[in-house]
Amino acid sequence: MADSEYGEEAQGKKTGMIVTVAIVLVLSLVAGAGGWLLGGVLAPQVATEDDSADAAGHEGDAGESGQAAENKPRDNVFQLEPITTNLSYPSENWIRIEVSLVFSGSPDAELADQIHQDILSYLRTVSLQQIEGPRGFQYLRDDLRERVKLRSEGRVNDLLFRTFVIE
Repeated sequence: MADSEYGEEAQGKKTGMIVTVAIVLVLSLVAGAGGWLLGGVLAPQVATEDDSADAAGHEGDAGESGQAAENKPRDNVFQLEPITTNLSYPSENWIRIEVSLVFSGSPDAELADQIHQDILSYLRTVSLQQIEGPRGFQYLRDDLRERVKLRSEGRVNDLLFRTFVIE
């Protein structure tokens, strides 16, 4: 009689384990399908080369495709040469930035060179502690934008950071 009780108990544990595994598999499939559907709804649609060529061909003289218009360089953006210098403290740390200037009209290369030198001289006075973290980077960006606007007397609207590296 004792053997039959243990046999029924072991049989009940096996069926309980099978039911648990089945439930976990079904819930995993439902979660995966829901994630796939939600990802399809929320994720941006990426156009392939064939799609963009078709879109450009169908638009004809209506204009360029939206993606090509976004990648088109602007006439009023002037990219400065990379600026590399050491920081004031600690002097063994180096900073390298690449920035672009957004002019209100056509770009002026002479003014851009003056701004380049002004940014270089300013970066030599900055310490590592001043630009640490996101808040320090924001302060640096605001200071540089203010200096650029003052130097250009309003002819430069914005300063765009392309790269920012501290070594």
